[in-house]
Amino acid sequence: MRIGIPAETRPGETRVAATPETVKKLAARHQLLVQAGAGVRASIPDAAYEAAGASIVDAATAFGADMVLKVRSPDSAERAQMRPGTVLVGMLNPFDADNLALLAAAGLSAFALEAAPRITRAQSMDVLSSQANIAGYKAVMLAANTYGRFMPMLMTAAGTVKAARVLIMGVGVAGLQAIATAKRLGAVIEASDVRPPVKEQVESLGAKFIDVPYVTDEEREIAKGAGGYARPMPADWMRRQAELVHERARQADIIITTALIPGRKAPLLISEETVRAMKPGSVIVDMAIEQGGNCPLTELDRTVVKHGVHIIGEPNLAAMVPADASALYARNVLDFLKLVIDKEDKFVIDREDEIVRATLVCADGAVLRT
Repeated sequence: MRIGIPAETRPGETRVAATPETVKKLAARHQLLVQAGAGVRASIPDAAYEAAGASIVDAATAFGADMVLKVRSPDSAERAQMRPGTVLVGMLNPFDADNLALLAAAGLSAFALEAAPRITRAQSMDVLSSQANIAGYKAVMLAANTYGRFMPMLMTAAGTVKAARVLIMGVGVAGLQAIATAKRLGAVIEASDVRPPVKEQVESLGAKFIDVPYVTDEEREIAKGAGGYARPMPADWMRRQAELVHERARQADIIITTALIPGRKAPLLISEETVRAMKPGSVIVDMAIEQGGNCPLTELDRTVVKHGVHIIGEPNLAAMVPADASALYARNVLDFLKLVIDKEDKFVIDREDEIVRATLVCADGAVLRT
């Protein structure tokens, strides 16, 4: 099979869908076609791909392969270079119905890796977790770089410097990594999440969990989430959380928000009133900006200062650590390919496999996910 790895063209996207490590494993049985310069922004020269067994080609040749591996969904110019029947594997945003319709119209068999179920067997191909882990780390580093004071407590001859107070909102993979990174930097950390089971994880990392009491059985049931993801909470619980967050935010030096609900606009967690109450020079990193943001003052692709608070709206934090992000993503892809390439090295779609079935978003000209 001919497998193409084109360069990503979306602005700010530095990652690549295959590395020399994964190319070497595939090249023993397939023809790997890597677009010239595809890995440059991830610190991977063309020569490294060639040494691993790939051929360096132009974009048309990479997109003309039997299977195309990408990080982000192809745009119109890229789709035009792909033949009907091409297999596409990447992060294709399965909740974007318009994009899925375009992929189906192009005659592609497309697999959206973000749609893999949260089951044990799928952990090695969980692109959301691998990239969120990196994003959580980078969010703290960006905040520390923007914050005008030290993160740890320091005792010096000139006096004592207090440790920064960090508030993490949303304790999924990104939030847990943010806690761990901020702890390594010496900050005092609090964390909030709608799901009660994460309290133990938060405390095991050395942070304090902010409890918002549940007053009804309905609230308690919704808070358990679904499939490893949070669910929208009732309005009264959100009001009580907002009041508690407002008080904690007034004391915080850095707030990192990670709250996302698949297929929905990100919930608003930090109001303008709360931003006004925060200390001058404090920092908010809004990791949910691609889905509207957890703060109404966040601006996409910009760092702004509102009411004396620095608000960072960087939408693709993982791409700011391109070498490691690409390495982890490429391994996720490689493990997924084991499910759709059989022992005779032929492409197969086993719809009895729950991972294959969940990630297959279009085939034979039809959208399979609604």
